[in-house]
Amino acid sequence: MTVRRVQSGSPWEESFGFARAVAVGDRVLVAGTTSFKGDVVYGDGDPYEQAKVAFATALEAIGEFGLGVESVIRTRVYLAHARDVDAVGRAHKELFDAVRPVTTLLVVQGFIDSRVLVSVEVEAFRGTLEEQDS
Repeated sequence: MTVRRVQSGSPWEESFGFARAVAVGDRVLVAGTTSFKGDVVYGDGDPYEQAKVAFATALEAIGEFGLGVESVIRTRVYLAHARDVDAVGRAHKELFDAVRPVTTLLVVQGFIDSRVLVSVEVEAFRGTLEEQDS
């Protein structure tokens, strides 16, 4: 089985030794992604904006494998504060309402940088999807 890795240029990828996304078999897994681009945090103080930027970065990563939002089957959302659930949920719904991936939402102790309010993970499927709701 072939494994392909994609880097996004995050400073932590090099210092921690990880890839932004890894494709193996029919799955593409995207690492925890925040609203950092280089050393700039986008949406500073705004969980909704941070979620949008983080998901956009994660979707760019699966785009490297020719996939889009319709291929997303799982998301995980980590929040620094429970008070941000509604704002981040709104950002998630705007992106994934038509796709309806399984989703886990967790409130965590905090992140490496205190400006980070949201971190997301995405899992995508590279096979053929058949829709069947029950």
